[in-house]
Amino acid sequence: MTHSSPAGAVSGGRDSSPLRWAALALAAATIFSSYYESDAIGPIADLLERQRGFTQSQIGDLTAVISLPNILLAVLNGVLIDRFGPARIILWTAVTGFVGAVLTAIGTPYELMWCGRLVFGISEGAIFIALVAGVAQWFSRREIALATAIFLSLARVGSFTLDVSPSWARPLYDAGWQPPLWLGAAITGGGLVSALLFRALDARHVRDTPAPAVTGERLSWSAIWTFDLSFWYILGLHVLYAAVFFPFRQTYAIEYLQHVKGLALQQAGNVNSGVFAAAIFATPLFGLLADRVGHRALMLTLGTLLLPITFIVLGLTDLNPWISTVLMGVSFALVPAIIWPSTTLIVDPRRLGTALGVITLLQNVGLWGSNRIAGWLADKAGAGPQNPAGYATMLWFFGLLSLTALTSAVLLWRREMGPHGHGLELARLRGTRGVA
Repeated sequence: MTHSSPAGAVSGGRDSSPLRWAALALAAATIFSSYYESDAIGPIADLLERQRGFTQSQIGDLTAVISLPNILLAVLNGVLIDRFGPARIILWTAVTGFVGAVLTAIGTPYELMWCGRLVFGISEGAIFIALVAGVAQWFSRREIALATAIFLSLARVGSFTLDVSPSWARPLYDAGWQPPLWLGAAITGGGLVSALLFRALDARHVRDTPAPAVTGERLSWSAIWTFDLSFWYILGLHVLYAAVFFPFRQTYAIEYLQHVKGLALQQAGNVNSGVFAAAIFATPLFGLLADRVGHRALMLTLGTLLLPITFIVLGLTDLNPWISTVLMGVSFALVPAIIWPSTTLIVDPRRLGTALGVITLLQNVGLWGSNRIAGWLADKAGAGPQNPAGYATMLWFFGLLSLTALTSAVLLWRREMGPHGHGLELARLRGTRGVA
């Protein structure tokens, strides 16, 4: 999934401790497992349809449901992190995620699988925020951008590994829908071990060099309406971009490539994985480029423009599917690398907690709704291996939604070029903060 956070306060000499790289490695291993399990339905969508008789709506709902807890708990998660510390929340949510993955793997009846995904969703949103906050405690401001970029890149490795799993774990997929889910549960268990070690490392450091508490700003719903237009434009881009990219790539892309483009499961998984492979290597590069040349809003506009072009290539041409993968891969590397740092520049640090809570909440509303609508459209059109044309309506939905995201990006770019901008177009911002 596309998340991040600004650097938190560094305390007690953590930023000079060699253990900070061990903390980053453990955080990366934990988020790797979360991203792997989050996307677990996509590669088995065709198996669930053929072997379990699931409808497109049911399959879409298995991904959509993990966003529901984040709609309700997005703000609460931040409060819990502030109160109990990131390391404790990381461990608690890792346990919750493992339980959800096991229930999903048991998977019978459908309602149990759905509940498993719901339980996993409670973990999925909170653990990302807690991990980023935890990493931020270990790195100074001069290193946090690099550390966050590495963390985000390794998160993409989880999605990439899942997408190519039909190839490297082919015997499990050949055995049916359930063994791949047990593999996901095992990997989630590995993430739980990493979370436990992160908690132990954090507790050791607290004993050695106690860290002063960091108090975040109390959430104020009335303050939301005082944010300026740049925040609302970038909020729209956050929500709409995620509502296009993640439902399509996580839930429907592999199935679409199988049924419409005629690819085998392993081929479709490899094509889809290219999107995340590009992000693994390119995300840090785009972040460094933005620091050097500026033009962040322009880069967001160009990255978002690639989304509708991707759906035109997929739906209206017979070009090789790898072309669409390259287009969406560049977009997915560029937009997340720029949008989160840009958000921290637009919003006053004292109000950043409120802003991130609103973004997370609405982003998950968008993810849930987009998954549901896309599955409903595919069902209504009778999409499937016997009716490949039925996917056209769903593809049009994602294409039009991506044009709406592009509108938000263009509006942000225009505002940032004017007198009310926040410096997003300037290079090497130092010590500049937003005023929203």
